Amino acid sequence: MAVNTRKMHPRRVDGVVFDMDGVIFDSENLNLCCWHEIAARYGIRDIDTPCRAVIGRNSAEGRRIFKEFYGPDFPYEERRDEVLTMFREKTENGELAVKKGARELLSFLRGMGKKIALASSTDRDRVLWQLDHAGLLGYFDTVIGGDMVKKSKPDPDIYLTACREVGFLPEHAYAVEDSYNGVRSAAASGAHTIMVPDLLPPDSEMAGLAEVIVDDLFEVRDYLRRIFAESCPE
Repeated sequence: MAVNTRKMHPRRVDGVVFDMDGVIFDSENLNLCCWHEIAARYGIRDIDTPCRAVIGRNSAEGRRIFKEFYGPDFPYEERRDEVLTMFREKTENGELAVKKGARELLSFLRGMGKKIALASSTDRDRVLWQLDHAGLLGYFDTVIGGDMVKKSKPDPDIYLTACREVGFLPEHAYAVEDSYNGVRSAAASGAHTIMVPDLLPPDSEMAGLAEVIVDDLFEVRDYLRRIFAESCPE
């Protein structure tokens, strides 16, 4: 666990906002696996580069990045739809794993009486389906998808929207993120940010933006337990 000692803990914590892909689910890896299969089918070169560039961004930004990388004639929507179909099939076959400690962390927060929101760059319908399929939807007081905001992560819009919908200020909230763009978004909103790295290892920028960097969601639970014990309800 790496703690940024320059970051001040909040005196009051009303709730926690989660990213979904790479935080609640091991979906970044499954999505990359699907893109690899589609790339092999059509002879698409160097698929890892655009896939990693779109981590934490919404579908509109994904289209822009793929078109910039492969050219304006790249049939992004067709290939993306094939990936989404494959992803759903793999999920229904049990290949989408819930991240270690996710259920335990969500149950802990519920037990502490904290509000729980979700702010995902993925379109809301797909977010709701994944959460419902895993039996996790009931934990969340609000769910904001990437198609519900004008500006994608790393802009803070999605975190500001999630906090506003559930009724607390970002400075009274923690955000749990895995990606660079997600951490940038959460930190820019004013939320106290916890990074749990997934596909992208933390760098010096992330160390400067996050209050703490941990290995898994069990560590997030233990960290928040200490923070809640120190915070002063108002």
